[in-house]
Formats: sequence, C-alpha cells, structure tokens
Amino acid sequence: MLKGGETLRRSVLKSIIIASVIVILATTLILFPKEALDASKNGLNTWWTVVFPSLLPFFIIAELLIGFGVVKFIGVLLEPLMRPLFRVPGIGGFVWAMGMATGNPAGAKFTVRMRQENQLTRTEGERLVAFTSSANPLFIFGAIAVGFFNNPALGIVLAIAHYGGNVFVGLMMRFYGRSEKNITENNRFSIRAALKALHKTRINEKRPIGKILGDAVISSIQTLLMIGGFIILFAVINRLLMILNITDLLAMIVSFLFSFLSLPIDLSIPFISGLFEMTIGSQLVSEELQVDLLKQAMVVSFLLAFSGFSIHAQVASILSQSDIRFLPFFIARILHGIYASLLTLFIWNPIYLNAFQDISLPVFQYVELSEEFILQMSYIGPVITIISLLLYTTIYALRIWKEDRV
Repeated sequence: MLKGGETLRRSVLKSIIIASVIVILATTLILFPKEALDASKNGLNTWWTVVFPSLLPFFIIAELLIGFGVVKFIGVLLEPLMRPLFRVPGIGGFVWAMGMATGNPAGAKFTVRMRQENQLTRTEGERLVAFTSSANPLFIFGAIAVGFFNNPALGIVLAIAHYGGNVFVGLMMRFYGRSEKNITENNRFSIRAALKALHKTRINEKRPIGKILGDAVISSIQTLLMIGGFIILFAVINRLLMILNITDLLAMIVSFLFSFLSLPIDLSIPFISGLFEMTIGSQLVSEELQVDLLKQAMVVSFLLAFSGFSIHAQVASILSQSDIRFLPFFIARILHGIYASLLTLFIWNPIYLNAFQDISLPVFQYVELSEEFILQMSYIGPVITIISLLLYTTIYALRIWKEDRV
C-alpha cells in the first residue's frame, strides 16, 4: 500500500513539475515575443534552407531501396561483418551508412523502419540506433571546421574522433542485452543468397511502383516536418533559457566539472547551449578565441557526439513509433561524447600538429566543396522545400479524394 502511495505521489510531483516548466516557458514567450520570434525564424531558416532539401533525397531513396529489396540484399552480404562485431543483422550496415551520409536523425528513422518490418529484435534495434546516430561529413567539415573555425584541418580531427567514437559505442553496445541469444546462422558471405533475398522481397511487395514512390515521398516529408518543428522549438527554448539566466546558472555548475577536468570555464556557457542545440553551442565555442584550440576541439567533439536535446527529442519521437526504448540511445550519446573527446585528445598531436600538412589535396578540395554546397543550399534550398511541400500536398490530397470516392 505504501509503495502504491509513493508511486502516486511521484506521479503527481512529475505532473506538477512538467506543468510548471511549461507555464514558465509560455510566460517567458509572452513577455519576450521579439526574442522568441527571432529564434524561431533562425530555426526555420536552418530547416528550410539546409535540413529539408539535404535530407529529403536520402530519405526517399532509402525508402525505395527498402521497398525493392536492395536493403535486404545488402543485409545478407554484410551479415558476416555486422553480426560478429556489433551483434546486429547485416541490414545494420545499411542503416549505419545512411546515418553517416545523411546525419541525425536518419539512423533512428531507418532503425525503426527495419524494426517495423521485423528485421530486427527490440534489443538489436536499441543496439543499432545507439551507434548509427552521427553528424554528416558536410556538417562537420563545412559548417563546423570551415564555417565556425575557418580551419579545414580541424574537420579531419573532428571527423576521425566522431566516427571512431561511434565504432567504440557499437562495440560497447554489443554487450547490451547479453541474455538475448546471439544468432549465428547464415554468417557466410554469399552473393547468391543475397540475390535470392532481394528477389523474394521484391516479389512479396504487392504495392505498385507508383504507390511505393508516393509512400516514400509522404513518409519522408512527414518525418522532415516533425524534424523542422523540433528544430524551431528548441531554438526558441535555448533563447528563452538564456533570457531567464538558466543557462548561466547551469554553466556555473558545469564550471566546477570543467575545472576538475582542466578545461577552461569560459567554455561552460557554450557547452550548456550546445547540450540543447549542438550547432549553436559549437559556434559559441569557436568564438572563445582566448581558449586553446585543442580544448575547443574536445568540447565540440563532445557536443557533436551528444547531438543535443533537439536531436534527442526528434529521435524519441521517431522511436515512439516502435517498441525500441529511448534510454539506451541517451546513454550511448553520453558514451559517444566521452569517446569522441578522448579520441580528439589522443590524435591531436599525430594528426593535427604533425600530419595535417601532408594530407592530400583532394581532402581539402572536399572541404571547399562542402562549404560551397552549404552556400548554394542557402539559395536553392527554400525552392526545393517549397516544391517538395507542394508535391506532398498534391499526393496527399489525391489519396484523400480517392478514398472518399471509394
């Protein structure tokens, strides 16, 4: 009886806390409408110029690859690699590749998609989403290294630390759910078996090509609309927290940890901001010119790996469409941040101080192309977004009209 009463009190307390936080944010929103509007516009600008047009093609193509069995083909081929290393099916290789190429929250989206098709167990899904969450190379090189730090070589260090940290997270998460029986069958490389799996998947797909394409467009745009909402929401929340001096209060607490770790306390406010939105935090870190570049790189590596609560909210929303739990993902992000920061420290001398001048020209050409791509997206991105939304509206309206006729 006591236990039930205690649970009820905790539930009531949780409700009071949540309601109080929302009331405070709503009140601040009313008191500071201009600041909230500016933050909202910045979030919207980021979404419709870069995020939407850059992610949409990947999401649509991935849905088509899944529908036509190509992902199943890749899964059978990669089974001998992914199963022993990370204790996930071979299709995890596809999810990992798409997560790296596209960036957050693609890893979560495709993990949930595989879970919905029963190609993953819940535990395998929680392992997979833990190490397939990452920033894409264009963001690391173009936005962070060149855009914020004006230092292409720094991008190489951040990329190695970021993706290397993901590998360590994957190896660590293989021990998660150890009680689950490890599947070891079909662990030989076989192109014939992969082709059979592709053909079987295509045959079992009963939807016509037009329906598959329409579903891919609708599913992708709905996900991107959700992502846009969270980007705008957390841009506003981050700004309101600064107005309320909550960011400064949290930074005072973090400064004690930074002092213990021999990190400059000047980075505490950028760090807190980055915990909510990694792009804003990384930019603030880059503006602390009096801080040693290595310390800046370590903090930015943590923020890139942790991803920020904005990404966490997006992933939580996506995971809610399945039985995959959010907590393992959250713990993995903390581990990823620690691994990435330590890797930055370990590779700083051999890579950045000693070897970066020997890096081949194509790498720096890639960095320049990344910067040029981001610049071009600021011009054509809104056009792509508007055309895509019009296409989405048309397809959705036609489907509703056909359903009403039936």
